[in-house]
Amino acid sequence: MNLLENIRESLRAIKGNLLRTVLTGLIIAFGIMSLVGILTAVDSMKYSLTQTFSNLGANSFDIRRKGNNNRGNQQGRAEKVYPEITYEQAKSYKDMMGDEARVSLSAFVSGATVVKSETEKTNPNISVVAADDNYMLNNNLNLEQGRDFSTFEQEQGTNVAIIGNEIATTLFKNQDPVGKYITFLGRRFKVIGKLEVAGSSMGGSSDRRILIPLETGRQIPRAGNTQLNFSIKTGIYKAEELTYVMGEATGRMRSIRQDALGQEDSFEIRRSDSLVQSLDEISGYLKIGGAVIGLITLLGASVGLMNIMMVSVNERTREIGVRKALGATAHQIRQQFLIEAIVICLLGGIVGVLMGIMMGNAIAALIAEGAGFFVPWVWVISGLTICVVVGVISGYYPAFKASKLDPIESLRYE
Repeated sequence: MNLLENIRESLRAIKGNLLRTVLTGLIIAFGIMSLVGILTAVDSMKYSLTQTFSNLGANSFDIRRKGNNNRGNQQGRAEKVYPEITYEQAKSYKDMMGDEARVSLSAFVSGATVVKSETEKTNPNISVVAADDNYMLNNNLNLEQGRDFSTFEQEQGTNVAIIGNEIATTLFKNQDPVGKYITFLGRRFKVIGKLEVAGSSMGGSSDRRILIPLETGRQIPRAGNTQLNFSIKTGIYKAEELTYVMGEATGRMRSIRQDALGQEDSFEIRRSDSLVQSLDEISGYLKIGGAVIGLITLLGASVGLMNIMMVSVNERTREIGVRKALGATAHQIRQQFLIEAIVICLLGGIVGVLMGIMMGNAIAALIAEGAGFFVPWVWVISGLTICVVVGVISGYYPAFKASKLDPIESLRYE
């Protein structure tokens, strides 16, 4: 019953000094708000951006011929030239992967291409990509109008095309491009679809892109009779399996490419989640910075609370003397003031957590468009735990001082 009586006495003391309690609680609340708010904002933005990157193909990897982008010599040594990834090799890989992953094959057919309609033509800045049925899904490309390639068109190499928004705007002003005809690379193609606007978020690349069936791209003659170099993109259904599937893909591609034992890979695998990895690193630094700022604020709040509790002890010296004269032990006095400090911290902490969640989500919504409401339960629990710790640390010395007061001297105190 002593503990319950001490709790009641602490609550009565808090209620009796309501203004001081509110001001002290606000000091704690602002400290917790800064801690929880910053960490909530970081976690909310990270969650939102991670979802966006996932939709952009973050849970995937690309396989390309090693040395695609090598230029000249490195450190005075000529880079080894590896053969292109052929269609047969890419197709074998796709067949071997089966249902383990979603594999798409594509080939860059032409860049700096001029595309013409019956009355208009584009600047020579259009790229042509031959793609299979999984290409749009793996690269997060969506149709605004029209349809995707049919199985028949993919197998037969029909002259049909899906065009980007900028091409449609240039060639077919105020017209529906679907069903119209365009000419490029010496062939006439029927437009069956138009891609959604990519804009600056995607670098605008798909706005100036034309997709044609993979078989159609294989049929188009190339200058110097050079072969197409096929790229492979593998989408993973479960993000946690990415590393495992990459290992499987490496072994299968070495077998398909006939890379000898001990020889380096003649291809390279690039993870598409580098942005997510960078985001994790950046968010880690932001969390550390936010935690430091919040803890510094809480340190100031704890000093303020200790000062308030010392004042409270001085003001209630006579009360302490009366309680000791009636039989209260030093332990009970110490317990009463500790409970009082902890309750003040918890009240301030609850208010601070609520303000921090609101502030963090508001910041995340302003910075990361489309960020949903996020409640960081880990930081909520951590914040309230820190409040208890701050209450114990800040209240212990005043409580200890109160418990050591001499009852006779306390009763004489005016």
